[in-house]
Formats: sequence, C-alpha cells, structure tokens
Amino acid sequence: MLAVFEALGWTPTGRVAVKLSTGEPPASNYLRPELIKDVVEAVNCNTAYGGSRSETAMHYQVAEDHGFTAIANFQILDENGSMTLPVNGGTVLTEMS
Repeated sequence: MLAVFEALGWTPTGRVAVKLSTGEPPASNYLRPELIKDVVEAVNCNTAYGGSRSETAMHYQVAEDHGFTAIANFQILDENGSMTLPVNGGTVLTEMS
C-alpha cells in the first residue's frame, strides 16, 4: 500500500482514517494488524467499524484481542450515535451514514 501512495505521489496530511473490520471472534475474516501496520503508522491515523461487536465494550475487546490497539489509537466512530453526510457527485448514493 505504501508503494501505491508513492506511485501516486500522495502524501497524507492531517488526520487520516483507515476503515477496516476488526473481525468476529474467534478470529474470522479481518486483515491482520501486521499487514497494515506500516500504512497505519505512515498516515498517523485512528482506525476506525451484529455479533459480539454489537456492544461497544466487546467491540473494543475484540479490537484489542486481534492486535489493532497495539498499532494505533482505536475509536469506534458511531459508539455515541451516527450522522448522515452528503455524497456529492454520487451515482447511486446521495448520503451516507
């Protein structure tokens, strides 16, 4: 991924979010932290995503168990509610929650 940034000539600035799935226990489908660690550290971001993750406390525990809190500050963006943002120029969506 870092090679893609370099090829595009893109340098991240400000706060950059990396959206990913922390996975459902027991260790189902998620990107292993060691595979994305360099990207997360390069953009200096917070990671931000039913099952056992439907409760905020357990979602944080899953993130810790799967190694995400070891590579970055971890925040569940909708833990206190959600909001709708406009999608400008979208061909299907006009807004996103």
